[in-house]
Amino acid sequence: MGYADDEESTAILRMVGNIVKSFRERKGLKQAELGKAVGYSEEQVSAIERGRRAPSEKFLTEADRVLGMDGVISGLRKDVEQARYPKKVRDLANYEENAVELCAYTAGVIDGLLQTPEYARVLYCARRPLFTDEEIDRHVAARLARQQVFDQQPVPIFSFVQEEVTLRRPIGGRTVMRKQLEHLLEVGRRRNVEIQVMPTDREEHAGLDGGLRLLRLREGDTVAHNEVQLTSRLISQPKEVQIFEVRYGIIRAQALTPHESLAFIERVLGET
Repeated sequence: MGYADDEESTAILRMVGNIVKSFRERKGLKQAELGKAVGYSEEQVSAIERGRRAPSEKFLTEADRVLGMDGVISGLRKDVEQARYPKKVRDLANYEENAVELCAYTAGVIDGLLQTPEYARVLYCARRPLFTDEEIDRHVAARLARQQVFDQQPVPIFSFVQEEVTLRRPIGGRTVMRKQLEHLLEVGRRRNVEIQVMPTDREEHAGLDGGLRLLRLREGDTVAHNEVQLTSRLISQPKEVQIFEVRYGIIRAQALTPHESLAFIERVLGET
């Protein structure tokens, strides 16, 4: 998905572009002159001013300095940062930032909050239809930005259940997968994080309908998130959320304990 497919992102980028253009013209500079001063081409400056390209933090900082705006342009960084991310990611990230507990069962790949940059990039490169390089960078940045929830205050509680196959499928090759498994062990040793593994040999499995996510919010409400193929759905209807809660409780009970799971991941790492 490009910016043109997201009206909110498009509006933000056009607003930022108009501000840059207005102050550039007030300063009496042409696009090529501003570009040369900040290390961008004339075409890149034009794309930013038309809202077709998200300016980098470096561009905003340098443009602010060159145009003498005392923080007016560089202060747009937060707005641009949000516009970089697809709408469905922004919506989910907003709930994650407001959660006191986050639970996730993931069946196909390592959960997004647990992915390394290299692993995430391989997934987006494999997407069909193909993403452009800019879209890949955008999606990877959005995924990594969501991981800031691990360090927010007050500290949320995290519970993850991963299918065994997600630990063994060599996404990106041996080096990428070893780094990913090492990262799982590092995150799983945090006091506020529990990672469990669902062994493939389990005869009973409550998660065969696919992955699910539960977010218990500070206000006391719980929302669920479900993503399949081209559909990403946030669920707040209490009866539907209750179904997800029941299923996740059973999934956790059927999986290895957190202690057993870390030992399992260490064994898989040793075999990789």
